[in-house]
Amino acid sequence: MAERLAESMDRLGTETAFEVLARAKALEASGRRVIHLEIGEPDFGTPAHIVEAGMRALRDGHTHYCPAPGLPELREACAAHLSAHRGIAVDPGRVLVAPGAKPFLFFGVLATCQPGDEVIYPNPGFPIYESVIRFAGATPVPLPLVEERGFAFTAADLAERLSPRTRLVILNSPANPTGGIVPPALTAEIAEVLAGHDCFVLSDEVYSEMLYGARHDTVAAHHGLLDRTILLDGFSKTFAMTGWRLGYAALPAELVEPVTRLLINSVSCTAPAVQLAGVAALTGPRGEVDAMLAEFERRRVAVVEGLNALPGVTCVMPQGAFYAFPNISGTGMEARTVADRLLEEAGVAVLAGTAFGSYGEGYLRLSYANSLENIAEALAAMGGLLEAVAV
Repeated sequence: MAERLAESMDRLGTETAFEVLARAKALEASGRRVIHLEIGEPDFGTPAHIVEAGMRALRDGHTHYCPAPGLPELREACAAHLSAHRGIAVDPGRVLVAPGAKPFLFFGVLATCQPGDEVIYPNPGFPIYESVIRFAGATPVPLPLVEERGFAFTAADLAERLSPRTRLVILNSPANPTGGIVPPALTAEIAEVLAGHDCFVLSDEVYSEMLYGARHDTVAAHHGLLDRTILLDGFSKTFAMTGWRLGYAALPAELVEPVTRLLINSVSCTAPAVQLAGVAALTGPRGEVDAMLAEFERRRVAVVEGLNALPGVTCVMPQGAFYAFPNISGTGMEARTVADRLLEEAGVAVLAGTAFGSYGEGYLRLSYANSLENIAEALAAMGGLLEAVAV
């Protein structure tokens, strides 16, 4: 008898960025030139003092198991950082550490949701949201992010989707893939709506320190919502530490023990040397981080100006993260078609907006985590293809 996979695996999605990256690498292996605007990864090295802290920890013998919730010194540093940056009082005992931020998306849903529950999530949004909701057997309820509102939504949009079955609401600002933000006034309105509904909140704030002139606000700072919010952050984006795999979350008190059990059952613990590097990241100098953000701001302007000059393309200015989300409906082609042709014919790897949900049709996602020179080359190649199509 042929072996069968568990039915639950049919409900588990993936992240298209890694699939497109693999296709792009295959083209490069065949001798093609490809410019990578598909992967959400800073193209800067990890700041030197963080690297040194990790190396020193390895040399000092921090190469064994450690407590599953995380090293006390990192949990304390994370709590202090969240408290100062978000204007809230976070207890280190409610902070857990994991190999990356993604485990908290997965475990947050698994610990709170089951078949029959509903989860409201942003669409277009990080594809892992919908994937883990479906894997848990819960029902995903998309909350559309629309260009006319700066890729945000209204408090009324959220209120009309809340139901007695809503168990969890996922928020993300600054947002992947759009670069949009939830401004402070709207955050306060959203918090007021959520305060009147009995559900958990998962606030994905991994891009919270990548803002361009805007101010970050967290829903957890309003109406006592900290007590039922999974406040998620990490080191990958802010500190260019994607390969280190280090994330953290401040959890409601009732979720600390269940999520710790999930950590023990899955990863045992997070590498202690990596955690000590994280302490250095949060407590050390910020010069290299600030320089990286300043360079992203220059690229943001260049990529948006370049996109708006292309035939059939318009692009609003993103307010955070390092993504542009251009509207390509004027080309007359579906997003997946445009993305495929740009890769195969123009040598530019981007993602279709539909990789982030059905409401992403008509858009592409470009990561401007690449040099200005490469961005200019990519825009020229995109223009050549789109002009040929328009003829």
